[in-house]
Amino acid sequence: MSDNTIAAKAREIMGRKTNSLRLEGEVPAVMYGFEIEPTNLSLDRSDLERLYAKAGVSTVVSVDVDGTAHNVLIQELQRDPLTEYITHADFRRINMNEKVQTSVSVRLEGVSLAVKDMSGTLVQAIDEVDVEALPSALVREFVLDIAPLATFEDALHVSDIVVPEGMEITTDPKQTIAIVQMPRQAEAIDELDAPIEDGADGNEAAGAEGDDKKEGESNAK
Repeated sequence: MSDNTIAAKAREIMGRKTNSLRLEGEVPAVMYGFEIEPTNLSLDRSDLERLYAKAGVSTVVSVDVDGTAHNVLIQELQRDPLTEYITHADFRRINMNEKVQTSVSVRLEGVSLAVKDMSGTLVQAIDEVDVEALPSALVREFVLDIAPLATFEDALHVSDIVVPEGMEITTDPKQTIAIVQMPRQAEAIDELDAPIEDGADGNEAAGAEGDDKKEGESNAK
């Protein structure tokens, strides 16, 4: 069995009774999609965790159900909010000859001078993009080098992703993926150094109004 294949078995237990499977280290799952009726399955939790860590939601994996292999994408995983254990999985069966739409995660790597030398904070605005491709052209993730973020004015956009042949990114290419924010202390200094527009100082305006009033009273006398 290959690294991208996971064994599963048909599941007859439904509803709350599936908790007994979870206590035994099993994960209830459902498989649906191309040329198949929704099928209830159960899988080993540890095997599923290892598979998801490698494949994510954008790499084709094979679910072996009693000796029959099905090409699927991991459509969704549900987790327990306290233990983080996977509690349910959805698999989307696909046609390897038809394009599919899914999301591919974006991982940042490298060194940014704005972070290293200017104490900035790296901010990742989005961590995945939507794609369309044949299943065989899908990848686990996109990797972006943050070296171009040399100043606080620089930014990485969707258009900076190198797209493999046979794949199309459908997310807006102008959308920002990452920037570097300047330290808060530096932001405060910039605000203090900003020029004050005429009339912006309330005390100065009040003083001028008071001088005009006194001059008017003097002329009246």
